[in-house]
Parts: sequence; structure tokens; C-alpha cells
Amino acid sequence: MKQTFSRVVVKGGVLSPAELKQILEIAEGAGLDTISFGSRQDILFIKEDGDFEIDPQDKFQIISPEEEGAENIVSSYVSSDILSNTPWLTSDRYLYILEQFRAQPTLKINITDPRQRLVPLFTGHINFIASEHEDYWYLYVRLPHWESNQMYPALIYSWDLAKLAAAIEDLLQEEPETVEFLFDLVNDAGDFNNRTVDKPLEVPFHPFPYYEGINRVGSDSYWMGLYWRNNKYYIDFLKALCDLCSDCRIGKISITPWKSLIIKGIVEKYKLEWEKLLGKYGINVRHSMLELNWHLPVNNKSAIKLKKYLVSYFDKHDISTYGLTFGITDYTRKAYYFTSIIIEKNEPAIQLDGVKIRSTYNLLHAKNFDPNTQEYIVYVQEVDKSDLPELLIELSKIYFEQLGQEKNVPEKPTKPKEQQIKEAYQCRECLTVYDTSYGDLSQGIPADTSFEDLPDTYHCSLCEAPKSSFVKKKFVKQPE
Repeated sequence: MKQTFSRVVVKGGVLSPAELKQILEIAEGAGLDTISFGSRQDILFIKEDGDFEIDPQDKFQIISPEEEGAENIVSSYVSSDILSNTPWLTSDRYLYILEQFRAQPTLKINITDPRQRLVPLFTGHINFIASEHEDYWYLYVRLPHWESNQMYPALIYSWDLAKLAAAIEDLLQEEPETVEFLFDLVNDAGDFNNRTVDKPLEVPFHPFPYYEGINRVGSDSYWMGLYWRNNKYYIDFLKALCDLCSDCRIGKISITPWKSLIIKGIVEKYKLEWEKLLGKYGINVRHSMLELNWHLPVNNKSAIKLKKYLVSYFDKHDISTYGLTFGITDYTRKAYYFTSIIIEKNEPAIQLDGVKIRSTYNLLHAKNFDPNTQEYIVYVQEVDKSDLPELLIELSKIYFEQLGQEKNVPEKPTKPKEQQIKEAYQCRECLTVYDTSYGDLSQGIPADTSFEDLPDTYHCSLCEAPKSSFVKKKFVKQPE
């Protein structure tokens, strides 16, 4: 097949050194000397000066831009064990879960930890987000014809993630309009080990992390992040990197949504070997945060040029953007936003003959500058490129002024709020809580159904203990 752009699906953004080396050899065979990375943790083959041919592959799924119906699974495996994480969600747990996905999904799927910031939580059609309960996940669904994410009314068991995602894909022809209708359809289609949602998802705010260079984790282990500002990774260097991973017994390499690589598990005695590899190829691993916190469309030269212009201005004026992330998009955008600040290029006006129309831009920022709020606010519209640097500086100052304000600076002096006591019913066998305000939709019990009004056949949604096993207890509700 002939094409100028292809992507290689990398499930969960994680692959072995041997697999990466095989992909690099495929790229070499097609006449390429570099590869790139996509925002959904896939690998891109890009040829800018003509067509190229790729031999058909059985082991790897290589997709042309025109091909539909095949999407990658995004996961935060890349951040596990090195950044903030939910204690039970280890690297091994991710790998076991990803292994359950045998068929190639047609919907975008995210499998993420809410305590990390490196991988976006809500950019998929199906978004699994780890809960505090071991091996149970919140699910937020945003099907292609839906306007916003809706929370699925049950926690999903780890080993049901692939099965449930497949069930949702099979039900797309039913065109469910609400998550409640989808829930009913899914449960009619199969049995799942769901658990009652006992509290809303809480996503703590963390500043965006620095993810480059060689960094210590634990007493004798390191992880290394690699970033190229032009997203062109030389194949000869990457092949040497794969060989060193094998020599150091490193089993996995991770791709980030920020078009970079992370390698975990470098033990102390091999650290010098990695420094020598970087030195041999002249690799810079100390870009400023001004470089690392940008998300750009793939192979978009005008976006790259705009980023260079803005970063140069920030650097010249010693502007700090620590904790912020920026995205550049245009009128052809298809993906959901996942950065703190968006620079949105407007669709050009109809041009008059012989008259060149200048581009204009809109600036948006996430509520509280936190992309996980999924709510964006327009700051300015239709401004010239030359106005962008100062406007972005204004936004960064607003960010730092409000940072931590909700926690530390009350709007007005108030008396300390007293703790409130809330009554609920708890299963004596497994400690699952039945909360009237949530009900138990896994058994068709709507919210605001009192425990006394539950049928005698009601049982614990987790361990199936009878209604008689529940006892009334008082729980402390923290003041808001």
C-alpha cells in the first residue's frame, strides 16, 4: 500500500524493546530515518516528500489516515510507580488488564489513574478511571453522538473492563442517548461483577509534572524521559536504546500523550551506561518546562512555528509556566481538549481576489486551569498572532494568583463548619455501603430510595449477602 502517513497501534502506549525494534526496522524498510509519536500513544510513520510502501504485517496493526474503525487504548501505565498513583494500581496491574483487550477497539478507550496528571482522563469515548476500591473503576462514557461525558452508575471490576467495552461497542447500533439506557442494555447483554458507586469521583489537582531526563525513584532505581521538540526520533538512536534496554533487562518502554518516551526501572549500576548512550548521540534531556507542556497537532508546521514563536517570547522575558499546559488547535480539530490553555485558530474568512487574510485566534482556558473539569472558558476571541504572547502571560498570572486559593483563602471569614453525621446501611460481610442518595442502579434501585423501601429480595451488590446482613451505621460527613 502507498501512503504518506501511517500509525502503528501500541496498546496502552506500552511495548517491549524487541517490539519497538521490529517497528523501527519496518520504518527503515519503508525508507524512513525517523518516527514520530501521536497523542494517543501510538507510533507514526510520516513521509513528507512523497509516498512510501509498507509491507503487510501480521504482528502489528498499521493504519492509514483514511482507515476508520480502529482506535488505540490510552493508559497511564507510563506514570505508574514513578509519579503520584493510586496504591493498588501498579505497573503489573495495568499489563494484566491490557492483556484482556484481545480485539482491536473501534471506540477510543482510556484506562487511567486520577492521581496522575501526565495522561488525560476524559479524552476517550470510554474512560475507565481507578477508584479507591482495589480493582474497581469509575466509568465515564462519551459516545460519538453524545455532547458530554456521563458517569456510568456502577463501578467496573478490573477483569470486566475489556468485556464491558466490547459490549458497549456491540450496542452502538442501538444509539443509546443516556448512560442509564446504556447501563440497562449492557446488563441485559451479559453478567458483570459491578460494585455500587458509594462516592463521587474525586480528581485531585496536581501541577503538570516535569517528565524529562534521568530521575531517581526509590533507593537504587531511575526512570528516564526523552523528548524531541520536532517529534522526529532518529531510528538509529532508538535501535541502540532498545539494545541497551535488553542489556539492562528492562522489559517495557512507554509512550506518553505528549509525544515523548519514558523508560522505567533503570537500576543504579546501569545509570552510567544510559548517560553514555545519551552523550554518544548528543541527546539533550534538559529542555525547559516551556518546551515540554505543549500539545500540537501531528505534523502541523504552522502549529510548530507558532509554538516556537511563543516559547521564544516566554524564554526571552523569563516567564514561568510551571504546572500549566498549552494546546494549539484549528478549525479542523476532532479531539477533545486536554490542556490548561487552548490557542484556537479560527477558520479563515472568505478571501478576496489578491487579498491575503491574516489568521486570528481565540484563547480558552479550563475552569480553574484544570483540564479534568472538562469545562472551557473563552478568554478572548479573534486576536492577532502578535497579541498572543502578552495575553498568554496575563493568563499565566491569573493561574498563579488563583493557585491554591480554594483551599487556603476563604472568600469571607466564616465560622468553622461542624462535622455532619450521616446515616447509611453497611453490609457486615464485605463492608459495602448502601447510600440512599445514590441507590443501587445495578439492581434497578433508583436514587433516593430508603433502605426500608428496598424489596426483601435485595442483596449486597458485591458479595450478594441478603438485606438482613446490612446494619445501620453513622458516618462522618466532612464539611464542604
